[in-house]
Amino acid sequence: MSVAVLTPPGSAIQRHEPLRVMVVDDSAVIRGLISRWIEAEPDLTVAASVRTGLDAVNQVMRVDPDVVVLDIEMPDMDGISALPLLLEKKKNLVVIMASTLTRRNAEISFKALSLGASDYIPKPESTREIAAADVFKRDLIEKIRHLGARLRRPATVASPSLSPAAQPVRAPLLRPVAAVPAPASASHKVELRPFSPTQPRVLLIGSSTGGPQALMTLVAGIGPVIDQYPVLITQHMPPTFTTILAEHLARTSGRPAHEGVDGEPIKPGRIYLAPGGRHMRVARSGGNPVIALDDGPQINFCKPAVDPLFASAVEVWQGAILAVVLTGMGSDGAQGGKVIAAAGGNVIAQDEATSVVWGMPGAVAHAGVCAAVLPLDQIAPKVVRLFAGVRA
Repeated sequence: MSVAVLTPPGSAIQRHEPLRVMVVDDSAVIRGLISRWIEAEPDLTVAASVRTGLDAVNQVMRVDPDVVVLDIEMPDMDGISALPLLLEKKKNLVVIMASTLTRRNAEISFKALSLGASDYIPKPESTREIAAADVFKRDLIEKIRHLGARLRRPATVASPSLSPAAQPVRAPLLRPVAAVPAPASASHKVELRPFSPTQPRVLLIGSSTGGPQALMTLVAGIGPVIDQYPVLITQHMPPTFTTILAEHLARTSGRPAHEGVDGEPIKPGRIYLAPGGRHMRVARSGGNPVIALDDGPQINFCKPAVDPLFASAVEVWQGAILAVVLTGMGSDGAQGGKVIAAAGGNVIAQDEATSVVWGMPGAVAHAGVCAAVLPLDQIAPKVVRLFAGVRA
């Protein structure tokens, strides 16, 4: 089966005025560094550079930025206090929270997402480290560009639900950020595979930008699956942040959830999350599946990455796998999805209209390995039915 997915004609090559970015940080060194990075990009420009949240709130209407990079810890008014005031003044503002990797800042970043921040980005600990932080620079520019792209495109895209059994119902996004289509030409054909008759024995999930909220929605609806089968998740996220995410997943699902530990047995009734800064794979020990953590180089510019989890799981469960790819930038998960599909497993991708960024799920969909491409609110019910043996 193939379904056409439409995107605005020429959306990948249209020319627009540069995205206007406001940089808010009490460090003059960091403000200057980020501003130089932004100005070096032809499609971005610095609208303002200010040192406190109060300055940002007072100037946002006059400066009229598209995107705000907002530090958390600042004098006069911190980032979490400024966030709702900024969004009140400009409803469609994209706000990216920036913070160092402390537990307190990770918790604040999660709170910011629930208050309407579009995303977060961890800052290196010192200005000496930040001066050579190519990873931070690349991630920041890509987040600004991809999340700011929603201002250049319609809030939703005319892409029907791609599951043969599903109706084209659109769930609202989990925060006030419209979907960002992956760069694309005017029309694509998404080839859907039939669902495999193999009964899944494990659920694998991959996600990135917009993933924390999507994960909460998903795990809240798959309790019967978690009770009987293991769930393994890779979310692109740094250390400390994954610790907090695991705690949120446990509270939301009502089931045990924790960062995977090298060598620990994989058991039904538990959620295992790849720890920040380590790839999480699956291996066998004494005939039983166990977690295998990998401190190797980045894969798909990510660590942890989804592909190692997906590909390694086939060595343990063969085709008895259901994999779900949720919202996120890039194409991580596409190669692993091919391995799962080739082994006889099933892959589901989140659809474009409910994804914050349709990069990862779009890559999987266009790789021809999906049995369904669904709005977020339809994924959990489908997962429950598949594990119950219902293929329709």
